[in-house]
Amino acid sequence: MTVAEEAGLGRVGIWTASLDALPPAATGQLAAELEAQGWGALWFGEAYGREAFTQAGLLLAATGRMRVATGIANIWARDAVAANAASRTLAAAHGGRFVLGLGVSHRPLVERVRGGSYTKPVAAMREYLTAMAGATFYAPEADAPRPPILVAALGPRMLEVARELADGSHPYLVTPTQTAEVRAALGLDKIVAVEMGAVLTSDRETALRRAHAHLDIYTGLPNYRNNWLRGGFDETDLVRGGSDRLAEALIAWGDEAAILRRVREHLAAGADHVCVQVLMESPFDVPTEPWRQLAPALVGA
Repeated sequence: MTVAEEAGLGRVGIWTASLDALPPAATGQLAAELEAQGWGALWFGEAYGREAFTQAGLLLAATGRMRVATGIANIWARDAVAANAASRTLAAAHGGRFVLGLGVSHRPLVERVRGGSYTKPVAAMREYLTAMAGATFYAPEADAPRPPILVAALGPRMLEVARELADGSHPYLVTPTQTAEVRAALGLDKIVAVEMGAVLTSDRETALRRAHAHLDIYTGLPNYRNNWLRGGFDETDLVRGGSDRLAEALIAWGDEAAILRRVREHLAAGADHVCVQVLMESPFDVPTEPWRQLAPALVGA
């Protein structure tokens, strides 16, 4: 059995930023519905809303089969000892269904929002993972298998850290060609769990409007800009919100069949798992109906 199969993510899951728009009870109800639809995993981030491990606990408690994954938990939000203890506790309490995605986040979130110091992020991730591996943890769950750890890695140096110290990577906003490059960098024995944006619409204008709105913040962040430049785009593509070329390369749109084709492109390029982020007019609009529409086509892709 491969590492990806042991993690139990399945081939297709959901990534969403909309969970923080719901009260805790409704968040659990939504997770239960997504599980009933057959999605392999539910991913969420950590920025201005709920603390990542608390959110994961809510979702795990409401489900019984689906994996719950942080995409990502911010390493500047808690020390490595706390992350180790929290992740092991969640995994042991919920049948090994928790997957820990870790990332260095971005300078504005770390320094302006948290009051931290965003220095040497690659070295910080290496030190964090090393500290997690060596952390002292006295509890019965310390003897249980630890959850899979995936690193939000785009550049070659962070991919090296993921290959050496983690179970794989969680690339975000990448093309299928870049997915293939991540697979080549990590080797065949690591997990590649790719986020993929999608707009379920036959109207190109709607698709591009939502894609550009989604990309607006990311086109101002150096790690994404650098990765797109490495991927063959140029400065004309990196205007705020991205060019149409960039938007359509990163965000799938169309009917269920069109979105399935892009999922399969990532899988064919080497992804073990694709978590689909359905884009609405606002990131806080819960895409309940698109998820229901997409599930029959994408689950089991």
